[in-house]
Amino acid sequence: MNDLDATTSARVDDTSTGTSGSGAGVATAAAQSVAPAQHGLFVRVTRRMVLSQMRALERGHLTIIEEGETLECGDLSAPEELRAVIRVHDIETWMLVALRGSVGAAEAFMHGQWSTPDLVRVVRVMVANRKVLDGMEDSLARFIMPLWKVAHWVHRNNRKGSRRNIAAHYDLGNDFFRLFLDETMMYSAGIFERPGASLHEAQVAKNDRICRKLDLKPTDHLVEIGTGWGGFAIHAAKNYGCRITTTTISQEQFDLAQARVRAAGLESKIQIVKEDYRDLRGSFDKLVSIEMIEAVGHQYYPDYFGTVGRLLKPDGMALIQAITIADQVYEAALGNVDFIQKYIFPGSCIPSITAMMQAVSTSSDLKLYHLEDITPHYADTLKIWRENLLARKADAQRMGLGEVFLRMWEYYFSYCEGGFRERAIGDVQMLLIKPLCRRDAIVPQLDALDRSNRVSF
Repeated sequence: MNDLDATTSARVDDTSTGTSGSGAGVATAAAQSVAPAQHGLFVRVTRRMVLSQMRALERGHLTIIEEGETLECGDLSAPEELRAVIRVHDIETWMLVALRGSVGAAEAFMHGQWSTPDLVRVVRVMVANRKVLDGMEDSLARFIMPLWKVAHWVHRNNRKGSRRNIAAHYDLGNDFFRLFLDETMMYSAGIFERPGASLHEAQVAKNDRICRKLDLKPTDHLVEIGTGWGGFAIHAAKNYGCRITTTTISQEQFDLAQARVRAAGLESKIQIVKEDYRDLRGSFDKLVSIEMIEAVGHQYYPDYFGTVGRLLKPDGMALIQAITIADQVYEAALGNVDFIQKYIFPGSCIPSITAMMQAVSTSSDLKLYHLEDITPHYADTLKIWRENLLARKADAQRMGLGEVFLRMWEYYFSYCEGGFRERAIGDVQMLLIKPLCRRDAIVPQLDALDRSNRVSF
């Protein structure tokens, strides 16, 4: 963290982010006219190459402002949510994008080399133009990707690697995560059951939805893979009376979760252990794992689901909440190292539903009983996290967190929110059951459905 902040560029210019996002009435300039001759040949060539790709935008519209001139890319009639403006403050931005693809764009943002009044819109426009985005990754960046893959392989999630990777993310400090999480300390998608619901209400609703899907009872012994800071375990024990064994390999999370359980007076109900999920033993009625599988690694999906199946009684149930990627791009994604893997969560990997179910079928006797897509709720959750972090920027700085680090996390939240809003990534709750489970059908209540499109006869 200190090494990263030590590289903070003096070129950060946040005053430019007040630019209108519409781009209406701005004259169009040829891409090559904005690159002064005094810049090096390679910089000018990479700039021309990237801007040539940007002009191929088909969905959405991007206004690029650089040194007083403007380039319009894409559909001028695009809807407002797919209209974005960026200001380029340093021509070397284009070289970073050409050499490092989307990771280079993130790095340039982190160092203030470009800015925008709405980062989520920029992400949405680029995600909506997958061919253009892929073209950037396939240009000069493809020569660097093998080196990143080697570095990412070093972060594979064997037992030692998992502890190192988890520490790199979660052991940033509990006070940092308190800056943007609500009082439940849930670091996963909430579920907003009504317009205007608060983040706290959404996280409580998510926890309760999981408990009801698992049909939790006071007689149940539940095992949780991935304690977080104890939010779900406390909710389940307090409201459903069940016993819970929950595991984390983050020291920071372990310490705070222990303290929160003691403060809630639930020591007799909740046991927190610090063990790798593969080392868990016992026989449990129910199992829950909330957005932990992203830290497992694709090589270890059979180990993960094999453990889930092994820990459950013959009539048991497991609820897995997971961030997902489309089946159609899963294999290609395995060959890339993205911004999150490089800067936020080393060793992370987003599964597809098919990849998970293949591991389920080959490593356990579990079967899929119910699946619910909650993707829009994650976008709304991330929006609030980002707003909370930016609102408490002064607090973060007092904690010693520098400008580059905070811009990195702003980019992280915006990058993910844009991906969820464009459905490039998703979030699901999967209910898996053992062969002797006879759980009642899960049917939505009619009064919870939108009846506005019903036809009367």
